[in-house]
Formats: sequence, C-alpha cells, structure tokens
Amino acid sequence: MPAASGALPHLLFLTGKLAEKNLARVLAEMAPRPFTYEVRALGITVAALITVEFIQRRLKDLTGFDRVILPGRCRGDLHALEQHFGLPFERGPEELKDLPAHFGSRAKARSLTAHDILIFGEIVDAPNVSVDAVLARAARYRADGADVIDVGCLPDVPFPALAAMVRALKDAGYRVSVDSLREEDLVEGAAAGADYLFSLTEDTLWIAEEYPVTPILIGRDPRDTASLGRAIEHMLARGRDFFADPILDPIHHGLTDSLLRYRDIRQRYSTAPMLMGIGNLSELTHADTLGLNTLLLGIASELHIGAVLTTEVSGHCRSVVRELAHARRVLYAAREDHMPPRHIDEGLLALHDRKPFPYARAEVKEAAAAVKDANFRIEVTAEGIQIYNREGLRSAVDPYDLYPQLGVENDAPHAFYLGLELARAQIAWQLGKRYVQDQELDWGCVRPAPTDNKLHFVEERSTLEARKAKRKKV
Repeated sequence: MPAASGALPHLLFLTGKLAEKNLARVLAEMAPRPFTYEVRALGITVAALITVEFIQRRLKDLTGFDRVILPGRCRGDLHALEQHFGLPFERGPEELKDLPAHFGSRAKARSLTAHDILIFGEIVDAPNVSVDAVLARAARYRADGADVIDVGCLPDVPFPALAAMVRALKDAGYRVSVDSLREEDLVEGAAAGADYLFSLTEDTLWIAEEYPVTPILIGRDPRDTASLGRAIEHMLARGRDFFADPILDPIHHGLTDSLLRYRDIRQRYSTAPMLMGIGNLSELTHADTLGLNTLLLGIASELHIGAVLTTEVSGHCRSVVRELAHARRVLYAAREDHMPPRHIDEGLLALHDRKPFPYARAEVKEAAAAVKDANFRIEVTAEGIQIYNREGLRSAVDPYDLYPQLGVENDAPHAFYLGLELARAQIAWQLGKRYVQDQELDWGCVRPAPTDNKLHFVEERSTLEARKAKRKKV
C-alpha cells in the first residue's frame, strides 16, 4: 500500500479475487493519482457478485480511510453501508480501465438538465391523420422531449378537422403550432387556440395582429432575407414575440448559402429569436441522423437559435426528437463551459464508443488462467471475441467458429444464451462498441438503455430457469 499522506484522501478499493491484480495494476499506473489507497479482495471470486450484505459481514477495520470504492456492478443500498460503517461509500466505474477517467472527471461532472432550445415536433400530413392518431403521436413526441406539437397542413388539401385537432391537443395539455401557407388554415388554427403559426410573411402578419399567437416568420420568397428582415422589424417595433426562420435548404440545393442566411440574420438582429427547420437535412440525407442533428444544434448553439422544427417521416429519422432533446442539453453545457462538446456525456455516441476495448487480449488471457469454474466469461478485445472458463480461452471473430469448442450442443438453454451473448459481442467488435456480458449494447440516446437498478441483481431470465429445471429432472 502506498504511504498515506495527510494532504490526500485515503481510499479503500474493494474487489473480488479475479480482479484484484488488474485493479492493483490500474491504480499503480494512474498518474497523477489524487489519493492514496489500499486494495482488498473480500473472499469472493467475481467482484460483480459483491453485495451490501456481504460487505457488512466481511469488511473489518476501516481505520484511516476517508472513502470506500466498490466495484461498479456491486448491488445494494450504499446508504445502509454508510450508516453501518460511518464512512462514505461509492461505486466506481463498471470497467477497471475506466478508473483513471472516473477520478479525473469527478470534479467536472455536471447536470444536463438546462437547455435553451424549443423542439417543435411536426405531425406531417395531419389532414390525413385522425385526431386519436395525432394524440398518440403527440404523446410519443412529448415523451421523447418535444415541447410543441406542430400540426402540418397540406397545400390545396381541405382540413375540416383542423380546429378539432388543435382543441384536442390543447385540452390534452400540449402547446400547439399550425404549419401552413394557406391563410384559411392559419386563421382557423389561431381561432382554435394554437400557440404558434408557421409560416407568416410580411403580407400575412395581420393574422398575428388579430390573434394572440407567436408567429414563425419567413420571407415572401423563403430565401429573401430582405423581406424576412422587414417582418422582423415589424414585430420588434411592436414588442411582440416571434421566431425568424431563414429556411435551411438540403444538400446540393443551397445548404451552405442557407447556413450563411442564418448567420447574416443573427448579425443584423443580434437579439431576434430564430428557428431552424431541420427536416430538409435529416429527411433528405440518407445518413445516420444523430451526427447531423448534433452538428446542426452546434450551429444553433453558436448562433443562439432558440427553436428547431423536426419531422420523423423516413424510417431513418425515427429517433430525431429524442436525439435533439439530448443534444440540446449537451451543446448548452459545452457552450456554458466554453469548450467543444466532448467529455461531457456519451449519449451522442451510438455506433461507436470512444474506448470500445478496455482490455488487451494478454490481460484477458491472464484473467482466464485464474478461472476455476465452468461458467463462461465473454469479453471483446481489438482482436475479436474472447470466451473462457476453466477449460481455457477461445478466440474468434465469428461466433460460428466458437460453437464446436463450447460443448453446449446438449444444453439448449445454455446454447441459446451463449448465442445471444456472442452475437452481441460480434456486433460490438464489428462496430467498435463496449461489450459487457449480460447487458444490452449501449446505443446512446438513439435507444436509451433500460434503467440499471443498482439496488438489485438482474432477474433470472428464461434460459437460466430452463437450465435449472433441466438439472432437477436429471
């Protein structure tokens, strides 16, 4: 154990027998290390199986320690430990290799609750959708983070249910916008109680004079910034709320010029509220939307654009609202810290992880040599899939190459379980993602992972129950 220092906190790291050497190695190599420490293995093989009750029974003599660090997968109520021992207890990261980053970023950890961008989620082709279906879509949009539900009208298509739809959404507690270029739709939506209207020009500003709505302004020609400027000045002179939308164009149809329009409007009107409709880029670019949305919100953050309008029409855009809701918080935090959006949150990484393979194959081989039971452990390294038990370590990049070596051909539940886990491991290796046995792959904010309840172990699944039933029969 390193010598204790009065200037540094003295920490006790608890672990299992298999991880003891790796933990000691990681801690010894940490530089700088803002603490002194001791490592204790509590007489259990696998660190993840350590529980609060087990710690209370086995842990003795905490004299001189300032804090106790538990394995990241340790289950149980840490408050009970703190009450029992009179010391702070905390979970470390789930992977030992993440300890340096964990302690290096503790002071930087921050809440991601604040943001300054409204999300308008558009119900596209609303005249062709029932009120009940719109309410269902609105509920999903709101759950994903939308602030306003936009009723999208169609040109030259009658919309007899417009007023009823707006009222139904308002009665359900939503803020509502109506999106149309037809004056009849805009007036009817405003009269029914809409909060916002898309899109008013300098010729239709009279609607905002007659109804208590917030207009989204565009130029007579969507690319006419002079016309948009006159509409902005009209609203500023009257002290009315509004959003100005210079219109984002698709790639190869004026994207760069449209971005410059946003910049130019911001330079001319430094405090004017602005909105960016992102569907022209996300829907018309067959690329993963998370990167596009993050880039667009980065531009919005720099230009202080306070609202975005989005759609989820194409299948590849199915999680856009959720992506925007997360990205706006990350970008806000980055701007407040005057830094790029890095080392703030991992939720904007979906396909790849920054550090996908925490252990080298040599380290896995060392851990495998210490295993004395028949249970399979699966890890992924840069070389491929590693699976091991007391019979040895097997390696492959294709799970089919592993099956003949596993001896589970007469154990259907176990074979099913290993097939599932090895498929996850293969996907993780192919994409460069972090793999953790018995956990779903992390897809960031695109598909939020199930809540990890640290108080309890995961319930037994059907494969384990089937294996237990089979043993009882034998």
